[in-house]
Amino acid sequence: MQLKIKFLKWSAGIPVAMLHKETAKKLGIHTKARIYLRTLIKHPKEFHTIVNIIGDHIVKKDEIAVSSEIKDRMNLSNGQKIEIGLAETPISLDLIKKKLNNQALSENEIKEIVMDIVGNELSESEIALFISSMYVKGMNLKETIYLTKAILKSGNIFKLKNKFIADKHCIGGVPNNRTTPIVVSICAAAGLIMPKSSSKAITSAAGTADTMEVLAKVGFSVDKLKKILKKTNAFLVWGGAMGMVPADEEIIRIEKELKIDPEAQLLASIMSKKLAVGSHYILIDIPYGNGAKVTKLKALLLKKKFEKIGKYFKKKLEVVLTKGDQPIGNGIGPVLEMIDILKILDPKQQGPKDLETKSVFLAGKLLEMTGKAKKDWGIKKAEEILSSGKAYEKFKQIIQAQGGAIKKLIPGEFKHNILADKTGKILEINNKAINLLARIAGCPTDKSAGIYLYAHKDDKIKKNEKILTIYSESESRLSEAVKFYAKNEAVIIA
Repeated sequence: MQLKIKFLKWSAGIPVAMLHKETAKKLGIHTKARIYLRTLIKHPKEFHTIVNIIGDHIVKKDEIAVSSEIKDRMNLSNGQKIEIGLAETPISLDLIKKKLNNQALSENEIKEIVMDIVGNELSESEIALFISSMYVKGMNLKETIYLTKAILKSGNIFKLKNKFIADKHCIGGVPNNRTTPIVVSICAAAGLIMPKSSSKAITSAAGTADTMEVLAKVGFSVDKLKKILKKTNAFLVWGGAMGMVPADEEIIRIEKELKIDPEAQLLASIMSKKLAVGSHYILIDIPYGNGAKVTKLKALLLKKKFEKIGKYFKKKLEVVLTKGDQPIGNGIGPVLEMIDILKILDPKQQGPKDLETKSVFLAGKLLEMTGKAKKDWGIKKAEEILSSGKAYEKFKQIIQAQGGAIKKLIPGEFKHNILADKTGKILEINNKAINLLARIAGCPTDKSAGIYLYAHKDDKIKKNEKILTIYSESESRLSEAVKFYAKNEAVIIA
């Protein structure tokens, strides 16, 4: 049946469609049934969703009302005619139930699920069920490799001939820890090819892509990225715009709403991205400790899994375990993190030493892995490239190639200082509370929102000295952030 599109005047947060009860009766569709929407063009777009049945007050008999999520995904216009019908239940739903029953999935079964995710055959709630099944029941190493391969094959693959293609990735969880732009700049200046794609923030204050967006564009076609790479040896972009691993982007989008990150998906997500850009040398950073995503024991287990997957795909892969029991650097949030990065890259400025030390360590590892530095000399070479200004010049070149420029950055207009209520030593800085505090202030959507930390764990502090400053783009968000800090003290002084 062909119906006219009508837009709902509100965003549901999830894709929602509504049919008139008489239209639904003609089609034999009941409320909460699965329907397909298909555009009437030569190469039609199709989307599957659950439908609600209603009366005359919202939708007419010849209409189907859709939320903004469906409108944007299918690029629809008001009044446009579209074909709708009852959709079959995909086989992959039975496979998800199989996983929920704690049964291992075959390579073809995982491929079926991933292809249905990309093809919009599964609703958002069904994708959430798949993510939950991975989170609760887990996946063995074979299943994780199958998932990596399926996600990799779901999109474009970057084909490059250079043998010095390298990449690094951090599993996240630690506020700021924004080493990637510094590492990429050092390594690209040393002659490595660094095609770096990153996700946007899931539960943190910012991801690398969010921070880079402060100065430059992060969404490009594969053809444009090849030109950028030829010019600069590197790029720092959002993976979702590259047409690579679209299944991963869809899963991550649902993960954000669920606020969970299953281990198998974490492994497959990271490895599929590295394989999609053709990396031969891969460095994985796993922060561990109180407040980090994983304990040291879990980090060691993850390390072994990464190494086995790297061996399977015949890549030179190394994993480093780093302490992640507190934020790194001073700024937390896109603008504030970029201020830290620029202070470290620019030899005329002084940036946070902990962020610089970790960045140089990671860059040094990659230089040694690729033979650009002799064993145990990687850190020294990375320090030389950084202090000489070559890394800063390379970063400016990358920013320019991505349509941006270095500029003065200013934190949010509204701010509030949190002062120490006594003299003592900082015992703990809670990563999760700091991330949540920054998100309440507006991160990562509001680029200039965030937190500036004046002290770190084990630092001595006097009464009424500043512990941190909360920045926001709105007074109401700032007020909510201040209330949150009062109830959930993120920094413990003893």
